[in-house]
Amino acid sequence: MSLFLTKDFKFDAAHSLENYHGKCENLHGHTYKLSVTVKARMLPENGMIVDFVELSKIVKDNIISKLDHSFINDTVKQSTAENIVMWIHGKLAEILTTEVYEFYEIKLWETETSYATWRKDDDALDGGR
Repeated sequence: MSLFLTKDFKFDAAHSLENYHGKCENLHGHTYKLSVTVKARMLPENGMIVDFVELSKIVKDNIISKLDHSFINDTVKQSTAENIVMWIHGKLAEILTTEVYEFYEIKLWETETSYATWRKDDDALDGGR
């Protein structure tokens, strides 16, 4: 049996795609939706994998505060959804791994119907970390 906990976030940001020929090469913006999921290693006596307030603070301090109302290219040069997800993963990987839970998944929606996902099970891109 697996037990997961997910917190959703929203932020607004602008970007443009370099080395891409189409309308997204121009400066434009999105209201991004971000989901961050941790997987329980155990369920503590208090019945909480992690307090939603604590998870929210970690993500807001390390991700949302840097990307909200920003030009993402200043942070992630080729600011595709895939590259933004990998940047988020790099910022949260160590912070969101404890004795009680491990960092499991990120979903980043660029639009209501288009998103990129990083998941620990499929983690071939960073050496199986």
